[in-house]
Amino acid sequence: MRITLLVFLFISLFSSVLKAQTPNDGLMMAERNWCSMLQYSHSAWNEYWEGTDRRYNENIGTVSTQSVMFMTNYGISDRLNVMAAVPYIWTDSDVSYLNGQKGIQDLSVWVKYQPLEHAFNKSTFKIQVTGGLSTPVSNYVGDFLPFSIGLHSKTASLRGILHYVLDKGWYATAQAGHTWRSTMKSDRDAYLLHDELIYSDEVPVPNVFDATGRLGFVNDKFQAEVSYEYMTGLSGDDIRYNDAPFPTNKMQAASLGAFAKYHFGKLAVQAGAGQVFSGRNVGRGTTYSGAVFYFFELPEKKKEAK
Repeated sequence: MRITLLVFLFISLFSSVLKAQTPNDGLMMAERNWCSMLQYSHSAWNEYWEGTDRRYNENIGTVSTQSVMFMTNYGISDRLNVMAAVPYIWTDSDVSYLNGQKGIQDLSVWVKYQPLEHAFNKSTFKIQVTGGLSTPVSNYVGDFLPFSIGLHSKTASLRGILHYVLDKGWYATAQAGHTWRSTMKSDRDAYLLHDELIYSDEVPVPNVFDATGRLGFVNDKFQAEVSYEYMTGLSGDDIRYNDAPFPTNKMQAASLGAFAKYHFGKLAVQAGAGQVFSGRNVGRGTTYSGAVFYFFELPEKKKEAK
């Protein structure tokens, strides 16, 4: 059966769709500032990599994934932010007799800290670290790829970020992170892993390494960015020839993306696109997204009169 894995970068990384004051960029919310975002994204592919062999989806055509995600970010201080996100996702294909899934996927929370900020020669260099956790919030089926809305695995992540900004607003960002994934429960009582039959319904999901490079411009009204993103599973096997994918498969993907964002007072709108151009056990997906942001500042606490 010629089907393959969706590129579930957003399960643990969110790097392909979230672009402003997020877990893996170099921006921070100021103290008492709050930003909430509502984003729609659409990803589709009709070619995939079975292992390293690129193939065409002959029996299910074009597989599409759509999502609406809510994310919020609060500045506890200028150096400490807390974030949370949850997506509603639905999947489909244009010719398959199988129905896709739909539902709320995983709740993710992060804490982002900036231990160093150093200004020199009209520029600024920052070091940031982000830690996160995620857990499924609905009883969706993780073993139904490529129509699953997620892998139904709990995750923990840790990443480091280097951010360099020129005084004119141009910036460069590099980040790298590691995501640990728990096992997931399958409806089957046995499965193959590296051609060995495992008698269990507990399925190991590979941990993930990811890295991103960004070049962009930002000021009070406008932000634009181009990015290169890479992720790889740190273990796992390949999709077997003409077989269905499985959560143990090792996913790799390299993609290019770009976005632009414009502020209207407390509101902002954003549009972006991305393309997977190489991979392993993933779809050659094209993603488009649009988002609306709302920013506001909490009032300072009044000091008691003596």
